Amino acid sequence: MNNAFKKTKSAVDLSIVIPIYNERESIGKLYENLNEVLSKMNLKYEVLLIDDGSIDGTFNELLKIHRKNRLFKIIRFRKNFGQTPAISAGFNYAEGEVAVTLDADLQNDPQDIPVLLSKMNEGYDIVSGWRKNRKDNAVTRRFPSIVANKIISKLTGVYLHDYGCTLKAYRKEVVKNITLYGEMHRYIPAIASWMGVKVAEIPVRHYSRKYGKSKYGVSRTIKVILDIITVKFLLSYSQSPIQMFGLLGLFSGMLGFIVTAYLIVMRLFFNQSLADRPLFILSIFMIFIGVQLITIGLLAEVLIRVYHKVQDRATYVVKDIIL
Repeated sequence: MNNAFKKTKSAVDLSIVIPIYNERESIGKLYENLNEVLSKMNLKYEVLLIDDGSIDGTFNELLKIHRKNRLFKIIRFRKNFGQTPAISAGFNYAEGEVAVTLDADLQNDPQDIPVLLSKMNEGYDIVSGWRKNRKDNAVTRRFPSIVANKIISKLTGVYLHDYGCTLKAYRKEVVKNITLYGEMHRYIPAIASWMGVKVAEIPVRHYSRKYGKSKYGVSRTIKVILDIITVKFLLSYSQSPIQMFGLLGLFSGMLGFIVTAYLIVMRLFFNQSLADRPLFILSIFMIFIGVQLITIGLLAEVLIRVYHKVQDRATYVVKDIIL
C-alpha cells in the first residue's frame, strides 16, 4: 500500500476529507470506524472534519472527537455553504500527498480506503468508488443516477459507473490544481481530465442510512442536469466559448440571410407579396439571433479571461479552525 507515497516530501501521507452537515448521531460511530482502519495503516495521516454550518449539535460531537485524537481536525463554516465548498475547503487545507473524500452518514465504509490506495499504487491519479450494490431507493435515487452517469460519461469521455459516490482518492497534484464551485464535487474526475489524469473505478461497499435524513431532494435532479451542461462547456469550450456561440450564431445568421435573400428575389422578380409570408419574419429573427449569439460569444470570451484571474476566490467562509 505504501508504494503510493514513496516520493512524498510532505509530513502527511494521507488526508481524509469529510464534509459534514447535521450528522450528530453518526459522528461517534464514524470516528470509531475510521480510527480502527487508520490506526492499522503504516501512514502519517490527518482527518479533516468540515462542519458545513451544522445546527443540530454536530460541532460539539466533533470537539469531543478532537479532544480524543488531535489528528482529527475541524474546519467550521459560518453557515451551510454546501458539499462542494466543504470538499473544496478540505482540499485547500489538506497536507497529504493523497486525499480521500468520505461521507459522514456511514453509508461509505472506511474499510474501503486501503483498497482505493492499493489501486492507486498501479499508477492512477484518481480512484473512484462504485456503489455497485447501492442501498438507496431504486426510483428516486438509483435509476436517475444510472441515467445521469451514462450521460456524463458520454459527454465528458471519462467513463464511470458512479460519479455520485463521494468515496474517492486523489493525488495531491490533482486537488491542488482544480477550482470547485456549484455542485461540481461529483464531477472532479471529468473536470480534472484536462490534466491528463489516469482514472480508475473500483466497487466499494454501501450501506443504508441509519441516522438522520438525506440532504438531497427532487430539486437535485435539475441541478445535476445544469451541472452536466456546465461540465461539458468547461471541458470543450471554456478556453474559447466563441467557438460554440459563434458557430451557432453563424449558422442561424447565414440561414436567415439565405432565406431573406430568396424571399427578396421572389418579391422583386416574381412579384410575390411578402406581407403574408411568416417565413420572412422568421428569417429576420434568425439574422438577429445570429448576431446576438456571436455577441454573447465575444462577451463570454471576456468573462472567461476575468474568471481565470479571480478563480482562486473561496466559495466558503471559515468560522473556526481547530487543529
